[in-house]
Amino acid sequence: MQVLRYSNLDQLVPLAGDWDRLTRAVPFRSWAWTTTWWRHYGTLKEGPAGRQLFVLGVRDEGDRLVGLAPWFVHRSASHGNVVRFLGTGEVCTDYLSVLCESDKLDAVAAALADWLTRAANGPGPDRWDLLCWEGVDAEDQAVRRVSDEFAQRGHTIHSRPGPNCWRIELPASWEEHLAALSKDHRKQLRRTERDYVATGRAVLHTVAGKRDLETALPILIDLHQRRRQELGEPGCYRSRRFAAFHPDVMPQLLENGQLQLHWIELDGRPAAAEYHLAGGGVVYAYQAGIEPDLLEHAPGRLANMMTIRRAIEMGYRAFDFLRGDEPYKAHWRAQPRAGIELRVVPNRVSARLRHTVWLAGVGMKRWLKSGLRPATSNKQDKRTH
Repeated sequence: MQVLRYSNLDQLVPLAGDWDRLTRAVPFRSWAWTTTWWRHYGTLKEGPAGRQLFVLGVRDEGDRLVGLAPWFVHRSASHGNVVRFLGTGEVCTDYLSVLCESDKLDAVAAALADWLTRAANGPGPDRWDLLCWEGVDAEDQAVRRVSDEFAQRGHTIHSRPGPNCWRIELPASWEEHLAALSKDHRKQLRRTERDYVATGRAVLHTVAGKRDLETALPILIDLHQRRRQELGEPGCYRSRRFAAFHPDVMPQLLENGQLQLHWIELDGRPAAAEYHLAGGGVVYAYQAGIEPDLLEHAPGRLANMMTIRRAIEMGYRAFDFLRGDEPYKAHWRAQPRAGIELRVVPNRVSARLRHTVWLAGVGMKRWLKSGLRPATSNKQDKRTH
């Protein structure tokens, strides 16, 4: 196996087809999502050199691309050169992973660990001080295998829980799904169906082309922003980069059959919008917006009902609400899928020292958050406890 580093986007363009072939049909790993993210977030200034691509390609003896590590590197004053997944940060990308052919997993993992071990101990531009991976499924086999290879080479592996994603395993029919819900929830949905859908008051629209996208995107942004601001939050599209990234990536996802952007009209007025991605038989519910002036009609419930039902009728096997432990997800009988955050620290004194300092800081934050106070001989402090 041969490992090559790609440090600029032009080098990667010829690999776009192979990149998508290796994603296992997860849209958040796709060429469109990750490289568009890089064009918008790769220019962030972090350290003297800013962010740099750190994509590693693994080729077999026949020069066939069988593995990809979709990463970038940035310089941190406290951690040195930190390697992260493309898509990390405010975009909240889930299900990130090392990409590889299933039957080549062991060989790809070993090749990456060997190359990175040499790079960590060398003097050149590939030297790194920390691999920091977020947005990873705890059961992801590729990430597990790579981390095992690192451990075998003496590197430190630190794992801690990340956000849960919540997924519904979809049955063959909507009626089967209804039967799995609580009695009260089932009643609510039947009432919603009768009062809004059957009467034609609520209509689901789904983007099918560029013109639809030009209609739906402003609706999504408007409903999302106004609802979040009503709740005292700035809203995602307040971020200039976030607001530029999604209009750029959506047409590409649409062309690839991976975008499902919906809006629901209630009595002819936009009441809700749902921004979903799809691939491998799974619908991923990425973002939503609802009309604050129509809360009495429960537009969020209406949107979930109509889009989950659509996914079932279209033959999808799962509906994934993605990260966050909001109660409504369990209400729909979604089950949590544990996420993890992994840190790989090279077997080098300076890197291990930085990691020790970081662990101490994490411990202090946890201690302060717990509300504990240090033991003291001050009598007044003792009386107040």
